[in-house]
Amino acid sequence: MKNLPLAKVYQLLEPGPVVLLTTARKGRANVMTMSWHMMVEFEPPLVACVVSNADYSFAALRATKQCVIAIPAAHLAQKVVDVGNCSGRDVAKFEKFGLTPLKAARVAAPLVAECFANFECKVADSRLVNKYNLFILEVVQAWTDPGQRHPKTIHHHGYGKFVVDGEAIRLKSRMR
Repeated sequence: MKNLPLAKVYQLLEPGPVVLLTTARKGRANVMTMSWHMMVEFEPPLVACVVSNADYSFAALRATKQCVIAIPAAHLAQKVVDVGNCSGRDVAKFEKFGLTPLKAARVAAPLVAECFANFECKVADSRLVNKYNLFILEVVQAWTDPGQRHPKTIHHHGYGKFVVDGEAIRLKSRMR
């Protein structure tokens, strides 16, 4: 074994696909790129996510307690990276990157039409926000685009390196 610098641990323990998180506050929608998230409960579906207090979306999420997690397929990778490389303080990201906001059913934040799945979320627990910027979100409505069959997601491995989902395998499981 060889020593691994602690700053590189996250590159190997990446929790899931890169997603877009949308918020809406005071009539203004925003979208950010997020890769620090994980499922913490099956039903109701709970998702833990870190949104830095330096991110423009942080204040909107904290104030409104609502957002949408939109899952982009690999063909959107460059847009996803571009969205993550600028701030909503300075840029109207939906317009700049050609993303289409759609009205959500249960939250004010918009869905992203180009994404193959959208999860409307409400903050279920904010006790770790002050210490870790960690929000626990409950998915209250979920949508998929049946026109996007077998989408491949992108995963961030740090410093501009991404991988795309590979071959799917099925193994016997006793879980439901």
